[in-house]
Amino acid sequence: MATPKIVLFYVFTPLADPEAVKLWQHTLAESLGLKGRVIVSKDGINATIGGDIFDVKKYVRATRSYEPFKKADIKWSNGEGDDFPRLSVKVRPELVTFGTDDEITVTEAGVEGGGEHLKPGALHKLLDERGDEVVFFDGRNAMEAQIGKFRDAIVPETDTTRDFIDEIESGKYDDLKGKPVVTYCTGGIRCEVLSVLMKNRGFEEVYQLDGGIVRYGETFGNTGYWDGSLYVFDKRMHVEFGDGAESIGHCVACEKPTPNFVNCANLDCRQQYLRCDDCTEKNRQPHCSDCVQAGIPAEVTAG
Repeated sequence: MATPKIVLFYVFTPLADPEAVKLWQHTLAESLGLKGRVIVSKDGINATIGGDIFDVKKYVRATRSYEPFKKADIKWSNGEGDDFPRLSVKVRPELVTFGTDDEITVTEAGVEGGGEHLKPGALHKLLDERGDEVVFFDGRNAMEAQIGKFRDAIVPETDTTRDFIDEIESGKYDDLKGKPVVTYCTGGIRCEVLSVLMKNRGFEEVYQLDGGIVRYGETFGNTGYWDGSLYVFDKRMHVEFGDGAESIGHCVACEKPTPNFVNCANLDCRQQYLRCDDCTEKNRQPHCSDCVQAGIPAEVTAG
């Protein structure tokens, strides 16, 4: 019986020929029947790939056999089977699209000038020593934080990664510039860049959670400072770090706790919003709150 697994990893390292790496990665993953998303740039690779565990292991071994990727920190999680609709391997100017490629310098050692990496245990030590002085800063899109975030974290008003520049230059976070700020994201890649951008804009003591939320959840489960579920960009939509995780998201129709996102029925919108299984089954509030406020008619729906 097949055992579905998903791996998540990134490596910041200079690549002389991203197109060649793209073709190799596509051929490798396709030959093993794997699906998912791989982004390659002159600065490295960012990948989320899923399939049968034996095929995924072969993919990981082959990927690590390439010298620039041999130290890739591979994060494993359980899949559900057919977690991705297809295999997509693309070359892009940036691994994470902040729109600030000119500010980022990548060497064989990784991104230069970023925040200090904190492993989960080191994060707890910092919190023990500095207490309420420490500020968590969410490096994901704001929607993701609706179902899970670090306790009392600051969640910038971002719909896309490009929004972070306007946010950190807006002045609304200037009071944090002298405080210890811990940036975090799903697997760690966004914070490699975000922490540089924040330091460049006057944030003096910036850290990044090494391995992201994924590694923290593996280490502390539901016993640490993480609350709720982790949003993921595949068929699962969300994962929890053990039994007993309490959802911090709430259904727009009935307010019950839920980590489940659905798409707005307005075909011109399709925005994701929270709706519990019961309300989804009964088709309560088929439109997102924005469309409801805008008076979108019921007939503009998805079948």
